[in-house]
Amino acid sequence: MPEPAKKAVALKKVPPAKVDGADQSPAASGETPAPAAAEPITTAGETPAPAAGGGETPAPAAGGGGETPAPVAAERKPSLAPGSDGPPSDDGQPPDTRQDLTGLFTEKPQSAEVAVGENITFVAKVNAESLLKKPTCKWFKGKWMDLASKTGKHLQIKEQYDRNNKAYTFEMQVIGAKANFAGAFRCEVTSRDKFDSCTFDLTVHEVPKEVDGFDIRTAFRRTSIDDDGGELDFTSLLKKRSFTKSSTRKTAVSSESSEDVWAVLSKSPASQYEKIAFQYGITDLRGMLKRLKKMKQESQKSAAFGKKMDPAYQVQKGKTVKLAVEVADPNADVKWTKNGVEIKPTGRYIFESVGNMRYLTINHCSLADDACYACVIGEEKSTTELLVMEPPVQVVKNLEDQQAMKGERVEMECQVSDEGATVKWEKDGVELTRDEALKYRFKKDGCKHILIINDVTKEDCGNYKVITSGGESTAEVMVHEKELEIYQSIADLTVKAKEEAVFKCEVSDEKVQGKWYKNGVEVQPDARTHITHIGRNHKLTIDDIKPEDQGDYSFIPEGYAFCLSAKLSFLEVKIDFVPRQDPPKIHLDCTGQTPDSTIFVVAGNKLRLDVPITGDPAPTVVWTKGEKVISEGDGRVNVESAHGRCVFTIEGTDKQDEGTYRVVVRNAAGEDTADINVKVVDVPDPPKAPRILSVGEDSCVVQWDPPENDGGQPVTGYVLERKKTRSYRWMRLNFDPYADTTYEAKKMIEGVPYEMRVYAVNAIGMSRPSPASQPFVPIAPTSEPLGLTIDDISDTTISLKWRAPDRTGATDLEGYSVEYCKEGTDEWVPAFEGLTERTSVNIKDLTTGDKLQFRVRAHNVAGPSAPAILAQAVTIREIMQRPKIWMPRNLRQTIIKKVGESVNLMIPFQGKPRPKITWSKDGEPLSPTQVSVRNSDTDTILFIRKTERTHSGKYAIQVQIENVEDTASINIQIVDLPGSPIDVKIMDVWGFNVALEWKPPTDDGNCEIMGYNVQKADKKTMEWYTVYEQYRRTNCVVPDLIMGNEYVFRAFAINQVGFSPDPCTTKDSALIQKAGLSYKPPSYKERDPNEAPKFTHPLVNRSVIAGYYATLSCSVRGTPKPKVTWYRNKMCITDEPKFRMLSKQGVLTLEIRKPCPFDGGIYMCKAVNASGEDVVECKLEVRPQVPKEEKKKEEKSG
Repeated sequence: MPEPAKKAVALKKVPPAKVDGADQSPAASGETPAPAAAEPITTAGETPAPAAGGGETPAPAAGGGGETPAPVAAERKPSLAPGSDGPPSDDGQPPDTRQDLTGLFTEKPQSAEVAVGENITFVAKVNAESLLKKPTCKWFKGKWMDLASKTGKHLQIKEQYDRNNKAYTFEMQVIGAKANFAGAFRCEVTSRDKFDSCTFDLTVHEVPKEVDGFDIRTAFRRTSIDDDGGELDFTSLLKKRSFTKSSTRKTAVSSESSEDVWAVLSKSPASQYEKIAFQYGITDLRGMLKRLKKMKQESQKSAAFGKKMDPAYQVQKGKTVKLAVEVADPNADVKWTKNGVEIKPTGRYIFESVGNMRYLTINHCSLADDACYACVIGEEKSTTELLVMEPPVQVVKNLEDQQAMKGERVEMECQVSDEGATVKWEKDGVELTRDEALKYRFKKDGCKHILIINDVTKEDCGNYKVITSGGESTAEVMVHEKELEIYQSIADLTVKAKEEAVFKCEVSDEKVQGKWYKNGVEVQPDARTHITHIGRNHKLTIDDIKPEDQGDYSFIPEGYAFCLSAKLSFLEVKIDFVPRQDPPKIHLDCTGQTPDSTIFVVAGNKLRLDVPITGDPAPTVVWTKGEKVISEGDGRVNVESAHGRCVFTIEGTDKQDEGTYRVVVRNAAGEDTADINVKVVDVPDPPKAPRILSVGEDSCVVQWDPPENDGGQPVTGYVLERKKTRSYRWMRLNFDPYADTTYEAKKMIEGVPYEMRVYAVNAIGMSRPSPASQPFVPIAPTSEPLGLTIDDISDTTISLKWRAPDRTGATDLEGYSVEYCKEGTDEWVPAFEGLTERTSVNIKDLTTGDKLQFRVRAHNVAGPSAPAILAQAVTIREIMQRPKIWMPRNLRQTIIKKVGESVNLMIPFQGKPRPKITWSKDGEPLSPTQVSVRNSDTDTILFIRKTERTHSGKYAIQVQIENVEDTASINIQIVDLPGSPIDVKIMDVWGFNVALEWKPPTDDGNCEIMGYNVQKADKKTMEWYTVYEQYRRTNCVVPDLIMGNEYVFRAFAINQVGFSPDPCTTKDSALIQKAGLSYKPPSYKERDPNEAPKFTHPLVNRSVIAGYYATLSCSVRGTPKPKVTWYRNKMCITDEPKFRMLSKQGVLTLEIRKPCPFDGGIYMCKAVNASGEDVVECKLEVRPQVPKEEKKKEEKSG
């Protein structure tokens, strides 16, 4: 393909495609004209779009080739880059705010203009020399619509590879452009970890025309799914979702809404368009706004239609929707179309005609059903747009609270349910965007979305929220100033002349610098003074000590407002004449000691007692603690004596090293002693687990006890931490020690379980953490109970009932409390101790005649709710209630029981005061020895443990209060096995046949005789074989007997209980005589017992009234027994609970429970076995019920 001279443009034009018999003009296709082209401006670069998923580009479809390319220099139109918030330009288009980028493209597709019906091709080229993997190219319309799914007769995507230049060429060819093709497009190229994208615009020119009766939603319909790939309709980008916030502030649930997004856009200012687009899931906002200005409302006046369909319907994916239109002529024939294609009735599409109304019902809606539907009568039609809403994007993994030090990097991560989802980040209710300093970065990895905050400061503290189209999640970020901990402070030194003095300290941060000062003046290093910094250790070394070196030395870390101080003392050695023998002397240096000469040492640190001594000759040194002499037997203890001093050292001191140490020096001239008090101090023990005293909506009050051991130093305060129960990260609530032992923690999320723990702090440091508290949930009190009413009342009791509150919070209710007070007083008395979990209560022992007021409160962890109070006070007095028997439906027909079974009948009744209950049988009082009766306030029970035939009869119950009564009766029938038939006789014998006759049994078992079982037996073997089962008559002919055999016969009587216990056998026998002729058995052709199913009685068309049970019956035969399946409108209804299928001896019955007009249609019964299948069908019409008033009017008019 020849390239144009201007490299910035890489596209070609193709002659218009030919479409057989199709008018590609905008009027014929029903599309909206595109706006006229704007003035060209200078081409700008593109901003990189988010990385798209992998996957190869679909292979190009057949056709679309053979065109003669002609280079055209396209002009760049201003466009709004994805994610841009810039204001629109004067011509209605947003300004181009994109920046130049360098990436994988060697040529990028450029914006172009084309006339309606013409073809155009966009070309992108990628150099593959430096790529390790073949690049993948994707074309998008708007922000997210992948055009790979739209390839067909209007769109072709191609890919070529030039081996000589090692370059890939990607082409997107638009064939027969339409006005609605105009808009912003994006091309993305990925290859492993490399990514590049660019955007371009397509403008389609046409002659503006007036289109009557055009609805605004027709410009935004989704293309139907068919074999050809469908029309290239990019207007399927409207998805409306609504948000409902849950009590746990986690994932929200989407629900259907009737709010019109078109009305919302038309009434909202331009500054709110982006927000509305995110809320309602509108992806192609720019294209929608272009068409919003040009659409006209569809006219509602029509000669063929009394009332046209609503402009739009919306339905959740998987649900059912019903389109309704009113026609002027009730006999008119209508035709339904979807995107111009006629719809045929199927299991999913159901047509209904009721009077002047025509209905189209669509079951189990999918995204393919999102289209434009029309009802056509002749040349007129009524159109509507069906919007199928997809499930909302939900937050699968919530954000977690973050705690960081100033200057660190914070990453907040969540996981959503859809990889292609778009989320919005907010901080304290303000939306976050990428600013110039890259303070906030937004990262996406599949379903994971990450917010990165670089170099956090105190201003970054707050609540951060991630919002999707179907949920949200909130977490808190806390930023703390870095605290510098001192691991080892500098100590006072006493040094003799010419010796070395070393000041050393250790801090927690290796990067911290510092300065040394002497008497407030900075120390500068020289030949005798050395300053070193290695890791966390800072050291000042002074060689060859002189008297002028003594003074106060301090170390100040840079950036921290504190210093470490110590004193350097110079020990002057005086030379005096002393006698030869000098008694020993201990020269204790009390510098740094407390007034009571106690030396403090932190547990775990090294204890070094350096005691100067004198004496001539050199004295011996003995160290003791109490009565025990300390030697070097313990590996931690070291005792040294040299050069006029003795040194006592203990490595890793602990509490047992605390006490008074005595040093004794002796020589020939005498001895000297000194006592040194050593106290080992440590951090305090951890407090016990804290207790949660109370909780609020976002706070709690926690209390704890001081630690049992303060470590030798008084506890100066406490530090508290909290965490979510399912998290592992503890967040500190205070950094300055808190002196009290009760603390109120705030800024928690309602409904989320938390735990608390406490540290104790003294002058040495901070203790280990206490055990965690019991988990607790911040929650507010519930709302008041609903519907408090009186259920029953008597002279001393009252029964109340209510419903649970509509808002209970994130935890379960603990129960309800009930109180009452006399009218005119304010003293509320609890009706019972504690709480009840039931929503009803019976309060007893009240005073008759008192006028009382009652109230109910709901309780949860946060305490009692507001009370629910009766509207007015109640007088405690019983109300007369007329007696009434509520006979259950199953007891209104005769109750049949077998002998020996039990009978247990419960009949409820009403009446106040408690009525008198009387039972009778056949007009006579019941005998308590045969029947047991138990009565209560609301029902009576009739019980027979083991029934007999004598228990059969009519039982009557009477409920009476004074002169008012109510009666009811129950029929009980006790059945048993029948008696044997009487006098079975052989009436005649001829050929191979015997005629039998008998009389019915005298005892039918108290129920109808259902038939007889007739059997025969050869007298030689006396093995009985059944001849007839459930034979109804009292005479029969037994055929096919064997010649030469002698037979006897017997019969059993059968009723619904079973066979008679004993049969009746013939007294005589029947001999089948042998004839003189020889018998030649006939030859039979072997017959296959298998038979294909065949319906012997078909289904009959029926017309029934809605709301009444209906049945469809047919009969079938076949061997083996065929499998039967029922269908309605060719849809299997086997598993639907509304239908009941019965099969008895080949008779098939379908019961339809309370059919509605929707249940009408073609019903089919299909029988299948191994030999074949058969089908029978009928039509069922369900007529709506006619109200009684209308029926009376029709009868009068008739």
